[in-house]
Amino acid sequence: MDAFTEFTVVVNEEEQYSLWPVGLQIPLGWRAEGTTGSEAHCLARVEQIWSDIRPKSLRDSIARRRAEESVR
Repeated sequence: MDAFTEFTVVVNEEEQYSLWPVGLQIPLGWRAEGTTGSEAHCLARVEQIWSDIRPKSLRDSIARRRAEESVR
């Protein structure tokens, strides 16, 4: 396997982030976030923007439950 030197940050519908080698097709369900560069650069970006690693569906479920409980 070739060593990849340039990556892009990708994100899925659950707002989970990953790095993907530039030049390879991004898998279905993922899209480019907009950051491209070295592995270290992309990892730094992921650390900056992905502060809550819980999937979006879980965060949304917890928020709905809390809203329902506050109405009671």
